Amino acid sequence: MGAETRIYDLRGMPMPDAEPDSHPKVQELRELTMWAEGMVWTSPERHGAITGIMKAQIDWIPLNVGSVRPTQGKTLAVMQVSGGSQSFNSVNTLRLLGRWMRMLTIPNQSSVAKAFQEFEEDGRMKPSAYFDRVVDVMEELVKFTLLTRDSAESLVDRYSERKESAQALSKRVSLQKI
Repeated sequence: MGAETRIYDLRGMPMPDAEPDSHPKVQELRELTMWAEGMVWTSPERHGAITGIMKAQIDWIPLNVGSVRPTQGKTLAVMQVSGGSQSFNSVNTLRLLGRWMRMLTIPNQSSVAKAFQEFEEDGRMKPSAYFDRVVDVMEELVKFTLLTRDSAESLVDRYSERKESAQALSKRVSLQKI
C-alpha cells in the first residue's frame, strides 16, 4: 500500500529513569516516534496485562518535547498475542495508553490466541484467520493514516491548550517590553 515501515528493536532499552534520556535506545525510539505518521503497538498478554517492557517502552515516549507532542494526532493500531485463550486485555490497555498519548487509535485490532501455534520457526506467521486479521488491521491503519494525514492537527486541537499557549506568548511579549 506504499507505506514505509520501520521496526523498533527494544533490546538494550533501559527501564525508565534508570538511565538518562540521552541513552542511544531511548533516542532511537524518540526519533522513530517523531518520524512515524502511524504506529503499531503489539504486546504479549502476561498475567492479564501488557508486559512491563511494553509499558516501559511507552513511558520513554514523552508527552511533549518543548512545544511538540510527538504522538499527538498520529494513528495507532493495537495488537496482542496470548499464550492461551483469546483475550483483549492488552489491546484494551494499549488503546487506553494511545488515547492518553493523544493518538487516533483505529477501530480495528487483533488478538492472536495460542500464539505458539501460529508462527513458523523463522518467526513468520502461518496463514490463518489470525493472519488475515493482522493484515486487515494493517490495511486499516494505512487507510486511517491517509484519511487523517491533513486533518490530524485540527482533530486533536484543544481550546485549553490554545488558551495556555496564548497566555505564555502574552507573558513573553510582556517580558520583552520591559
